[in-house]
This record gives sequence, C-alpha cells and structure tokens, in this order.
Amino acid sequence: MKYLNKNKIILYIVLIVLGASCKKGLDYQNTAAINSQNVWTDSVLIKSYLNDVYGGLMPRWPIGSSAGADEGLNGSGGNLGTYQRGALDVAVDFTNLDYNYIDKTNYFMDKLADMPTSVLSTSTKGRLVGEAKFWRAWAYWNMVSSVGGVPLILHTQDGNDVNSLKVPRSKTSECVAQIIKDLDEAATVLPLNYSGIDYGRINRAAALGFKARVLLWYASPLFNPSNDQARWTNAYNAAKAAVQAADAGGFGLFENYKLIWYSRNKEHIMTRQYYYPDSYMNFNSIRPLMFTNGATNTDQPILPLLIAYPKRDGSPLQFDKNQLSNAAYNQQFLTDFYTNRDDRFYATIFCGGTVYPTPDINTIGMTAPRSRSYWLAWTWKDTATPSAVVPERNSTLFTGISPIIQNGDENCATGFFQRKGLDTTLDRNALVGVASGAKSWFSPMRYAELLLMLAETANETGNSNEAITTLSAIRKRAGIAAGASGKYGITATSQADLRTAVMNERQVEFAFEGFRLSDLRRWKRYDILNSQGTRRTFFLMLNKGAPLPSNTDNIMTAAVRANFSAVIIDNLDKTPASNQSYNLNLNHWFNALNPAQISIEPDQLPQNKEWGGSFDPLQ
Repeated sequence: MKYLNKNKIILYIVLIVLGASCKKGLDYQNTAAINSQNVWTDSVLIKSYLNDVYGGLMPRWPIGSSAGADEGLNGSGGNLGTYQRGALDVAVDFTNLDYNYIDKTNYFMDKLADMPTSVLSTSTKGRLVGEAKFWRAWAYWNMVSSVGGVPLILHTQDGNDVNSLKVPRSKTSECVAQIIKDLDEAATVLPLNYSGIDYGRINRAAALGFKARVLLWYASPLFNPSNDQARWTNAYNAAKAAVQAADAGGFGLFENYKLIWYSRNKEHIMTRQYYYPDSYMNFNSIRPLMFTNGATNTDQPILPLLIAYPKRDGSPLQFDKNQLSNAAYNQQFLTDFYTNRDDRFYATIFCGGTVYPTPDINTIGMTAPRSRSYWLAWTWKDTATPSAVVPERNSTLFTGISPIIQNGDENCATGFFQRKGLDTTLDRNALVGVASGAKSWFSPMRYAELLLMLAETANETGNSNEAITTLSAIRKRAGIAAGASGKYGITATSQADLRTAVMNERQVEFAFEGFRLSDLRRWKRYDILNSQGTRRTFFLMLNKGAPLPSNTDNIMTAAVRANFSAVIIDNLDKTPASNQSYNLNLNHWFNALNPAQISIEPDQLPQNKEWGGSFDPLQ
C-alpha cells in the first residue's frame, strides 16, 4: 500500500485548488482553503488521515539494531553498548511516554462516531475504526512492554480542561486488558485479507496475531514470574486463533525463505513496502566496502549467530574452539559451516569466498562475469605465528590478484555480512543520493511468527506434539531433511528441551528482524548473553605456505577450503575485554520513565520500583 504516494497526490490536488481559487479582497472567504472540518466530509481525506498513522507506526527494517544482542557488530568493534555492559542510569535508560499517535487515533475514532453514511458506509467506517483500534493497541504496547502500565487515554482530551489532562498510570493488567479489547473489536470488523490498492492495510490475521504476541509476552517470565498457567492458556488460544484466521485469509509459509522480502507473498501478515521514489530503502550500510557507497559494515554477523543455524539434517553445528587446533576437526568444521547449513543461513549471511549477490562488475574494476568470488579472509604476517592469541590482519592481503578482492579493510571485523532483504538488483553506481533507493518488502509480522508463537505456547500448555509439528513445518521450509523420525532434526522430548528448541528456532528464523534482544528480555534470559563474555567470531585464515586464492576460487570447493583454517577471535572489540564484555543487569528488566516527564506530574506518574519508585509493573 503506497501511502506516501497517495497523500502526495491529495496534497497536489489541494494546492492546485487553492491556487485556482485565490482572489484578492479582505472580505473574500476562500471556501477551498484547507479546513480541518472539510476532512471529515471527504472519504478520501478521512482515509488519508489514517494513512498518516500507518506511516508513523508501521515498523521499518531494523538495520543496525543487531548489535544490541548476539547477532551482529556495527563497524570495526569497540561499540558494545552501556546497556549490554550493565552500566545503567535512570537518566539514560528510560522510555518516553509518547501519545502522538494515540491522540491521533482517539481523535479519528471520535470524529467517525457520528459519521453519516453519506460520507462513509457503515461497513467502511467499521473497518477504518478497526484499523485505528489496532494502531492504538500497537502504540500502547510499545510503551507497556517497556515500562509496564501507563495512563490510559481513550478519547480526545479537552485542552481547556486542565484537570482532565491529569491522567494517572493504570496498572499493567488494565493496560493489557484494554489492548486486548481493542484488538478483539478490531478483528471482528477487519477482512481476512486485502488485494489491489488496499494491500498492506491491517487485516484480521494481523489483529489476532498481535493479540497473540501481546498475550505471549504477558505469559512470559518478564510479566509472569510466577508462571501463571492461565496466561499461557490464553496465549495458546490466541495463537491458535491467529493461525486459523491467517489460513482462512490465504496466508502461509512462503516456499522460498530467501525470496520472502522480494515480492508480495502469502508470508506477509503485515508488510511495509519500500519502492522508489516515495518510500525507498537504503541498504548501503549492510554491503561490504567494495560494493557500497557512503556506508558499510553494519550488522556483521558474529559467532553465536553464525553457529546457531542447524545443519541440513537438522542437527546442531558442532563447534568446540578447543579442538580447532586439530587439523581434521578444523577442516570438518569448515566443511559443515560452509556447505551443510539450512537454507536460512545462505539467505541471511554472506560469506567471504563466495559470489556477492549484486550485479557489480566494472564498478569495482572487475571485467569478468559476476561469477567471481569476493574474498573476506586473512593471512598470517611473517612476524606472526598460527599460535598467536589474536591474528594480525595483513594490509596487503591478496593485493594484485583482482580488484574485487578486499584489500585489508580494517572496518570489516568479522568476515561476514548480513544480506537478508538486500536489493540484489542494484550495483555500486546506483548507491548515490536518492538513487540509492532499494525495493523491498519488510514484514513486521509474518506467518512464521504465528507458527512459532503457537509452538511456544503449545509447549508451555503441555501440547508437546503440537509444538513439534509446528516447529517441523518451519524447519521443513528451511530445507532441513525430515529424517527417520520425521521430526526434522528435533530431538527434544522434555518441556525444558522443547523450550530451548523454540528459542533456537526464533534466533535463526528472525535473525536481523529485530526480535532477538526483545525475546531474551521477555524470557529473562540475559544470562545467555552474559555467559558469552565478549563478542566473538572466527577468521577464515589462509594456511601458511598455501597459495593465495584467485577470484575464480570459491570457499564452497573442498580443494580451496583445504587451504584455510578457522581461527577463533575471542574479542572483536578494540578495548580491553574487561570493558567490552556482556554484563547485562539481571535486576533491571523494565525501563524507567523519563524523569523529565515525571517532574511534570509526579503524583500521576510514579517511577518504577526497579528505579526507586513505587510503581510495580507486574501488577
């Protein structure tokens, strides 16, 4: 749905009318001038008002956010956040209470309450109110998931009545109840799906899917430390209903994981379409140096994500850094790592020594076809030995072999790049100014999320077989073999083991889509990050005496791979490990309220208990 384009057309029409209608004379009343009341007599302008809410609240590609967890690294290291290092401060780690779009949706619904059918039909009005209720619930949850209960404001406020503006924080439970009420009411009036110009508007599956997401969070340890089973049952029922609604609407798992972000398809429950020139995307920063223009080296995958993807038989990749000194083990690790992973690995991560998937040829001096490899690897300097703690990068690595081969880019810290959703049709020359706009379809909620919510809640409510069946569908789409058991490599039998299986599946299925840190928070599993210590990777290191690879070589070839070894890098950050280690605070799970906002109405906005206040986010 091209909201910005539609709004531009409307604005042009308004400006043309204004220009044609202006007359001189102090007593002249310009009836064509922009008047707020005119909006509510025109069905097109009414929809455009709501489109502005879509434009403001629909999530965007979360490029650069992976460094918050154990997915990626931005730049050359040394930027582990203070939150990740456990250095918390109420003046920094706060959430602003933002009612901008809540005010807009309240005003919109209040204006439509008595809208005559001559302006909007009953069914259209009901649908638009349903969309507004969805976005109001979305805006409220953005705050509640961070700080707990917030002031509930459900109608347009009167700025002339100061006392009516003083609304106290509601309990978290009251906020969740209101959010669910909005979503339930939205689901009853929203269609199963859309097509044509309305493609991308909120549908019934999105409303029920978001309800399932909210109830999943509310049942998770973050909000449910006592593990109240009633909450898990509610979340399970909601996830079940969301999947059923999605099925009825024609949604499902798109067959090719790598292509999910390149077209409209049945995977997208919600979608933000990027297109040139009105709503374009800039993927410059996730591209390697030689294939980009203006930005590079964002979201470089690090070791925990690199080894999280299973092998094609569904079994986990075996990695033991203590055995890397064993040549046979090292070579088997590299073989499994590069050639034996599920489809999601190759769709998400670019590995040096393979062909970069863009049409760059002459732009970087390469005259051969696009079949040539781009190497991201390292060699030992003459002054270093393979036993060195941290290998030194050679600034003249591969110089003179081919212009496409990287010449010691110090900013490339890991040797791997994120490629999910990348517009592969643009070469480096296209990445200049506004012409850098890439096309993509980002899905903030897709069918796979509904399935994984169903798997997680099924496991927590004792429906282990359903959890395994649902997980199997996800893994089957990823190209994993069914195996003799027909469980696609799932060996978990206990509830605890299945819980871990769901966690692992979410990590790889949603890599770089903005889920990882939030998942770890709602599970209260920051210990997973803390146990990793520093941010790590392994270098693809050319063996001493081995020939330099050419751009016709490929790391997927056994003979080429035999010239390399994996060497662990235990600290990607440049400062001492003691200052750049995961040390997330296990006593702070909710953000503080902004002290500046509290100071305006301290009696109405008590601070959270974790930050010295009296408000309990668990109530």
